[in-house]
Amino acid sequence: MELLKFFKKSLPTLLFMLLFSVVAIYSFYKIQTPKQVLPIINPVDVNPKLVDPSMRGVREHHKIAPFKMIDQNGDTITDKTYRDKIYVADFFFTHCQSICPIMTNYMGQVQEAFKNDGEVMMLSFSVTPDIDSVSVLKAYADKNKVVASKWHMVTGDKKEIYNLARKSYFAVLDEGDGGEQDFIHTEHFILIDKNQQIRGIYDGTNKEAVQKLITDIDILKQSYHKP
Repeated sequence: MELLKFFKKSLPTLLFMLLFSVVAIYSFYKIQTPKQVLPIINPVDVNPKLVDPSMRGVREHHKIAPFKMIDQNGDTITDKTYRDKIYVADFFFTHCQSICPIMTNYMGQVQEAFKNDGEVMMLSFSVTPDIDSVSVLKAYADKNKVVASKWHMVTGDKKEIYNLARKSYFAVLDEGDGGEQDFIHTEHFILIDKNQQIRGIYDGTNKEAVQKLITDIDILKQSYHKP
């Protein structure tokens, strides 16, 4: 009986000590576990072959240049459309039979992963804008179940698109001027943060790389939602 009385009297103290121990262990774990942070990628951090000669050696403050395009619904899309958004960009063309279908499928998986998240978007630039008209893009988008409010497939001035690929997104190895005979073809997905800075470059044809992209988007999101 005395033992039972002792436990009854000590129960609140024991529960407090247990709760304190759990909180202490959790706090210690949080302190010891470094918070994951994605790097900010500048021209100097990228394979020089991907960087326009005029920008090699730039070590900080690189941002995606302003742009103006037309999407699959005929709407004007600019860099301001992506203000305060995290987004993934790529370069494709609708009649591509090699890497583009794979990339579109994987970009669709990114869309699915964040379908209810208004903070994350996608942007696909056509590298054959003279062929990929609004109607062609619309048919391609519908076929691939693109959510219009989340994923813009855009066409526009070829020189502007190619300039963005080479000087803003560092998406392609070859040089060119965006002229009639110029053509780019790249498998890269580029992760852009809310400040229009590059935070990651991924192989858009590789399952593991795309899974890492999805994980990195979550890490990036957390950096904007500090407790």
